[in-house]
Amino acid sequence: MERTFTALLARMQELRDLQGIIGLATWDQETYMPAKADGARAHQLSTLQGLYHERLVEPWLGETLAWAAEQPGLEADQRAMVRVLTQERDRAVRVPQALVKALAEAQSRGLAAWRQARKEKRFSIFQPALARILELRREQADAYGHDGERYDALLEGYEPGMRVARLTPVLTALREALIPMVAAIVAAPRRVPEVLKGRHFDGEAQWRFTLRLLEAVGFDLEAGRQDRSIHPFTGGTHPSDVRLTTRIDEANPLNALFSTIHEAGHGLYEQGFSEAHYRTPLAAAPSMGLHESQSRLWENVVGRSLAFWEHFYPVLQEAFPQALAGVDVGGFHGAVNRVSPSLIRTEADEVTYNLHIVLRYEMELLLIHDELPLADVPAAWNERMKRYLGVTPPDDTQGVLQDIHWAWGEFGYFPTYSLGNLYSASLYRAAERALPDLTGHLRRGELLPLRDWLRTHIHRQGYRLPAEELIRQVTGRGLTDTDFLDYLRSKYGALYGISL
Repeated sequence: MERTFTALLARMQELRDLQGIIGLATWDQETYMPAKADGARAHQLSTLQGLYHERLVEPWLGETLAWAAEQPGLEADQRAMVRVLTQERDRAVRVPQALVKALAEAQSRGLAAWRQARKEKRFSIFQPALARILELRREQADAYGHDGERYDALLEGYEPGMRVARLTPVLTALREALIPMVAAIVAAPRRVPEVLKGRHFDGEAQWRFTLRLLEAVGFDLEAGRQDRSIHPFTGGTHPSDVRLTTRIDEANPLNALFSTIHEAGHGLYEQGFSEAHYRTPLAAAPSMGLHESQSRLWENVVGRSLAFWEHFYPVLQEAFPQALAGVDVGGFHGAVNRVSPSLIRTEADEVTYNLHIVLRYEMELLLIHDELPLADVPAAWNERMKRYLGVTPPDDTQGVLQDIHWAWGEFGYFPTYSLGNLYSASLYRAAERALPDLTGHLRRGELLPLRDWLRTHIHRQGYRLPAEELIRQVTGRGLTDTDFLDYLRSKYGALYGISL
């Protein structure tokens, strides 16, 4: 094959197309695929990921990337494309194709086992599949190479440049700040009542309202769609085909409302890449932590603000006149920000949420290090839940089986949620400086000024820069917990009438 940037670009586009088809098959697996198709889909995904890996590690691509890196005439974006694809290929070339296919099949089978285990509320059903996934992930980490910390090799796939040596102190400090904050709030004399408890919210009315929210934040429903799944997620094939999912609970509308706003944050990022970057390695977030910052910013900093609901609560009341009878905007705002240590991560409030992540991070380190027998995982999980949050899961479905990530084999992913929270607070503070009337915009239901600011400074940048470098460029400093903790202390101190 010829060694030109045109030929290299064609290979980049081919790889992105394969990723799109893999994404579509995975989305279908979680939404519309018939239950009996699990085995067939496992083989299909294994074949597709094997083909992707084969094309990625082909010697010609490595030689052409090395050649392109030395060419003086490339534009800045072209150099960034070469850098990003070289990083991906350097990792992939170390992993045998047989391991790639084995992981793909193990993940598909793990997903089926996880579903059955959740249904029967028994971790033991999922345990053999998890053992196989962990075996393969350890093998993969060793193939990638590391300096004695296997978890670093897996973390690199989600948060390039981050290491356990840096991450552990960050999450430990966050844990130590949050546990007393939670205790102070729980003990506060001012109570925030559960005004939504015991009410019924029609599922179809919830669905219609979530679509209105998607339109309000600027998610293009002609370039995307929303469906339902057990665990809300964002996927798709291309910036013009972004798939979101949410979940409906007629006893608790907050599930759907905040799942939709959360996934919309991810979806806006995916739809916001520069058209010049489509079908190239630059049409991607530089890290999952940065991607998560977009969903957490919209879900929490915006979606749980009083200003946001001063506009949208009357619209919600129109959708649920009986269910919301006697609840004013202040009561609703309190309900969506009520701090209460709970079992389910995806339903956790902002103050306790990161304690769920710390728990999972600590468990993952033990599992990847092979320092925790799998039979003991539920008990170890429950012990940390009690120690950090003061609650104990009554069954495995509400405990160790609640998240899909381990079934997908995504060890190293969970810490990105906390990094996303930290980044989101810093980005919102920067947006307030750039948009002095930002609170007024939210109060009037004008969400596009913020969307457009993020589109310019984050979305359209794609993978031009590493995540923390981009954050530093936009906010003036890199990773810090200061903005996030200041945000929590200000918001929840006022809500509960105490000094945090």
